[in-house]
Amino acid sequence: MRSATLYFLLQLVIFTAAAQNIVLDNNNWKFRRAGTAKWYKAIVPGSVHADLLNNRLIADPFYSDNEKKLEWIDKADWEYKNDFFVSNEMLSATHISISFEGLDTYADVYINNKRILQADNMFRTWKAEVKDQLKPGKNELRIYFHSAKNKVDGMAKKQLPLVLPDNPRVYARKAQYQFGWDWGPKFIGAGIWKPVTTFSSFRRATKRTAGTASEGNNNIALVQVKDSIGTSFYFEKEGKPVYVKGANWIPAHAFPAAVKKADYRQLLLMAKDAGMNMLRVWGGGIYESDDFYELCDSLNIMVWQDFMFAGGMYPGDKNFFANVKAEVKDQLTRLGKYKCIVLWCGNNEIDEAWHHWGWQHQFNLHGADSAKVWKDYTSLFRDSLKAWVNQFDKRNRPYVSTSPQYGWGNPLSYKNGDSHYWGLWWGLEGWEKFKTHTGRFVSEWGMQAMPDYSTVEKYTAAGQRSRHAPAVTSHQKASDGFMKLNHYVNKYFFDTTALDKLSLEEYTYLTQCVQYYILKNSIATQLGRQPANMGTLIWQLNDCWPVTSWSLVDFYKKPKAGYYAAKKQFLSGDTTTDAVYPKDLQLKKAAITLSSITRNSFTIRTDADAKYICISMGDVDGYLSDNYFNLKANEERTITYNGSKDLRSIRNKIKILSLADILLK
Repeated sequence: MRSATLYFLLQLVIFTAAAQNIVLDNNNWKFRRAGTAKWYKAIVPGSVHADLLNNRLIADPFYSDNEKKLEWIDKADWEYKNDFFVSNEMLSATHISISFEGLDTYADVYINNKRILQADNMFRTWKAEVKDQLKPGKNELRIYFHSAKNKVDGMAKKQLPLVLPDNPRVYARKAQYQFGWDWGPKFIGAGIWKPVTTFSSFRRATKRTAGTASEGNNNIALVQVKDSIGTSFYFEKEGKPVYVKGANWIPAHAFPAAVKKADYRQLLLMAKDAGMNMLRVWGGGIYESDDFYELCDSLNIMVWQDFMFAGGMYPGDKNFFANVKAEVKDQLTRLGKYKCIVLWCGNNEIDEAWHHWGWQHQFNLHGADSAKVWKDYTSLFRDSLKAWVNQFDKRNRPYVSTSPQYGWGNPLSYKNGDSHYWGLWWGLEGWEKFKTHTGRFVSEWGMQAMPDYSTVEKYTAAGQRSRHAPAVTSHQKASDGFMKLNHYVNKYFFDTTALDKLSLEEYTYLTQCVQYYILKNSIATQLGRQPANMGTLIWQLNDCWPVTSWSLVDFYKKPKAGYYAAKKQFLSGDTTTDAVYPKDLQLKKAAITLSSITRNSFTIRTDADAKYICISMGDVDGYLSDNYFNLKANEERTITYNGSKDLRSIRNKIKILSLADILLK
């Protein structure tokens, strides 16, 4: 870690003889499919999918298997416009400019049919001087969005026979998850996803220097040193090691403009409530809004910030590098003030993928082609990004080029740097493997579960609620996802040859029990490996749509069983693991009752030992202080509710399941 304090000059701009600002009416935005005549009302900031849905031009993208039916949207071009008024007084200004904080992604911007700029990066701010294009009276701002899918497909085709792993998406400086991921839908989309700054105009401005300013780094340092095991990877705060407990953060919506400050607040408060002290902003998503980082600052949640590169080899031409450098400058200028950010990371899993995922064979990258692709990688992630961080980050925070340093199949992964342990899940290994395979800092690992059943009900019709229905399988994006999930169901809980005896609701409960059990024991094992291991970040905290995934909290902010397992272990620090598999427990049916119900609490009691008690409130906002817990016979426990409803008014919605209800069915 470099020096924690540096001095720099603040430039103050003093405006004199300012003219009246030109204001765009946000209620005046319209959009249409390019080449068609009719314009429809648009919401800005927003997205084309949301605008189509709001105008009832498409069905709900998240419902059933509608995703496949909406692929045409990504292949079309789209236009947005806003008519605004300019007075003669306004035109007397010396300069008039416009700023777009987020254009997604390939956009030509016109004022009165004269192009003022071309954008090709959704992570940059685009500005233009526009006085010469304006006229007294009515003016038109129009933005033409070219299909990002068509653009990247065309770029990839021009490079043939060279193929960059693993998707043409790598040519676009655009949120990579929008091209589809193993937990996310393919909604590539387009739109004005961040505010358009109102026109600013002025006659004259002067600059002056204002003193000095001190910037700290919150006294948090990354320590990577050689030791008797290999190379450490841990964080110190004020010189003392901190055990990191947290999760990976993905965009909270498939259409990122839809996320509001209240959404960030609820999810981050849930993370804090579960004892988390760090979130990793994953590199296939977006640089989050200021609301996210402001809240992390206020909650003392550290942020590991990836740059937006994940799972692919990126171009190495000068234009691409110049575009990325401008992106980095914009983002570090914006994010530099937030103390919560303690680490910059170049990319997610690319180094590991190049060396161990078989890309050279899959994409026929050999000889000079292979050498060029790897040279471009090292130039971007090991050289350029590091230099740009040094140049633009005023807090001198550390930079690592990739995560993880070594993949989970490499023995070096458990001795050096951070690790992504996917022997659990992808390797079909059990949680017990952490006894010998806990890394120095486990920055990705996890276990799937279906979302809360009330969430399943939102994307399925009554007649579609079976494990094999398209509405259910289309909301499982992982390769062989249900096969892998059922492997763990069978290993630890239930003979999967009998799954057809279960309703979808019972199966959903069972998958959540699996997630609880595996996360509880995995975290306990990792905690017990201190100080060799000094951190764990579960994959993943949240979802971007309703889906079966590794999330701890589903899309509708319903905590899954894994959330309660993480909360229990993070807050208690307990390193005890279960001695008996759940399927081998001696169970009997229990009568479980609720009493002393108040507005926000109740008491639960059982007449026999009960395991994995799940209290479901259906489609009710908020969450409980505990769930998926065990109770002994005649034991009572008070549970509190964090939400807006009065529990007494929803008493009839509350359901209770325990493991005996499934295993003794």
